[in-house]
Amino acid sequence: MARTFNFSAGPAVLPEEVLLQAQEEMLDWHGSGMSVMEMSHRGKEFVSIAEQAEADLRELMAVPDNYKVLFLQGGASSQFAMVPLNLMRGNPTADYINTGAWSKKAIAEAKKFCEVNVAGTAEESSFTTVPSQEELDLNPDAAYLHFTPNETIGGVEFPYLPDAGDVPLVADMSSNILSRPVDVSKYGIIYAGAQKNIGPAGLTVAIVRDDLIGEAVPGTPAMFDYKTLSDADSMYNTPPTYAWYFAGLVFKLLKRKGGLAAMAETNQRKAKALYDAIDNSSFYANPVDINCRSLMNVPFTLANADLDATFLAEAKEAGLVTLKGHRSVGGMRASIYNAMPEEGVQALIDFMADFEKRNG
Repeated sequence: MARTFNFSAGPAVLPEEVLLQAQEEMLDWHGSGMSVMEMSHRGKEFVSIAEQAEADLRELMAVPDNYKVLFLQGGASSQFAMVPLNLMRGNPTADYINTGAWSKKAIAEAKKFCEVNVAGTAEESSFTTVPSQEELDLNPDAAYLHFTPNETIGGVEFPYLPDAGDVPLVADMSSNILSRPVDVSKYGIIYAGAQKNIGPAGLTVAIVRDDLIGEAVPGTPAMFDYKTLSDADSMYNTPPTYAWYFAGLVFKLLKRKGGLAAMAETNQRKAKALYDAIDNSSFYANPVDINCRSLMNVPFTLANADLDATFLAEAKEAGLVTLKGHRSVGGMRASIYNAMPEEGVQALIDFMADFEKRNG
């Protein structure tokens, strides 16, 4: 059976060569006689897998030595609670920037543990842009500043890095981690669910600066305390071993392909081609401010919404799947993460042009 071009927002397309390697190693990892799924997380085989994955991620992202890299469970949604539980330290307030659905969820969870100052919001624009640095009403005494660099649902991303001053900057990079280089030293915490650019669902990566570990709010559950998890090398409980292994394969692949600078060039080409196709058409439209368009998630609408179902059905017949927009936004959405090949984006562009010709 031929593989489709999968534009799902997550769980998302995975690199085919990594899938094939995992298939080859499924029953017997490197002569161990076991699948990685069957290994003890404390055995020498899996410990070697875990250590290599961390080393490769550190190299890819140039993670400084004074940061811990944690491989966790619970998704980014658990981090919505873990961040305030670990960073409040008696401080009553934290700053948040509201740029869409995932920002709003992070804010709602944080309100259970602290007073949230919404330092900036794009709600008036229906989340089609982000507030500028000058528009942010930051509290210099806040425990931290939280933002979502890329909003998966709305297809909006920050064109700049917010300046938080001396306050730790916390970023939910679930949908754009590994898509380009970042200066980790400018962040207090970076966290990301794996199911978009890293690997299968079930794994969450958190990169935490050392000085932000060790003063969790009293009563914080052990599994939500960065110190507990850090001290145990992410193995306080049984970790998501297979997802961790698979992430390690992806990290190696990215290194072979030239690292994050090379990925950024490819991702920019893919996004430009798709946005150009939309912008050069009177049949399709993208609602996002041109300066805040996501490289990873491209929403678009048809001039006649009555054709949405036909578009999706015909796209599926053409091998282009999971293009339906989120229910809160409507229209279409093409998620073009690292693992989406350029030929997949071109196939979508060609289909869109043909559909317009027949229906425009």
